[in-house]
Amino acid sequence: MAWKILITDGMESAGKEILEAACIVDDKKGIEAAELLQVIPEYDAVIVRGRTKITAEVIAAAKNLKVIGRMGVGVDNIDLQAAQAHHITVVNAPVATTQAVAELTLGFMFALVREIPRADASMKAGQWLKKEFNGAELFGKTLGIVGFGNIGGTVGKYASALGMKVLAFDPFRAQTNIIAQGAESVNFDELLSRADIITIHTPLTEQNHHLISDEAFAKMKDGVFLVDDARGGIVDEAALLRALESGKVRGAALDVYEKEPPINWDLVKHPKVIATPHIGAQTKEAQCRAAVDIATEILNALMGESLRWKIC
Repeated sequence: MAWKILITDGMESAGKEILEAACIVDDKKGIEAAELLQVIPEYDAVIVRGRTKITAEVIAAAKNLKVIGRMGVGVDNIDLQAAQAHHITVVNAPVATTQAVAELTLGFMFALVREIPRADASMKAGQWLKKEFNGAELFGKTLGIVGFGNIGGTVGKYASALGMKVLAFDPFRAQTNIIAQGAESVNFDELLSRADIITIHTPLTEQNHHLISDEAFAKMKDGVFLVDDARGGIVDEAALLRALESGKVRGAALDVYEKEPPINWDLVKHPKVIATPHIGAQTKEAQCRAAVDIATEILNALMGESLRWKIC
């Protein structure tokens, strides 16, 4: 009997074709939580993006489920403890979106230091405000990277090529590894005090919730720039708004939020904030890679083959 696979948030054809060659595939893009709970017992595997929540309740109802695939990096929408308790394998695609997110980070940095969105908006409003735009250069600046994994390391490589000094804080990576990638390994407080621009590339955990807080902002340089396209909740949004209002933070670029979509839009609408709707991984190339990677990994898990990206 063929395995049955449920796709809940869509999947590019390149990945779907791999699965369809060996399995029965149901693409129920946009399925709601109530329906998911009803149909999940039928399936051997489920593939999600960030929208679908695989809760303990869903896992308890999934009588035949053998593997959960996250088409992307973060697995905070999957109850890993429940999955492990039910002996369900969880896999992700951690490298597929690296380039896309790293390039968005770089784009944010350029946009912040040169005020590109405001300059564009002024031109579209028929205003010639040339003398108001006195930006800065990335060359020679110090970039502080919080989280130096696949994405953080790639951002560091790009920044070094631009002539930036790169600092990295990552308690889970060896200092020698960070140095080998051309960055200086520092503790969190040193990164905060030395960086001209800070960018975040770490998963959201209980330990780093509101890592960037009022206390952290107080340790930063006056006029620092902040970029977060990792996960909402790492930055305390109320604290960031206060830091923007006080001038401590000269500008911020955000692709992620504590609640998505945001409930309070004051931060998003702030004139010193560049905001995008969680589009870090949204390139055609990244989504195709993610689909192929997760499809292959799902089949390997079902067949009992070795796995590249097993979470639990």
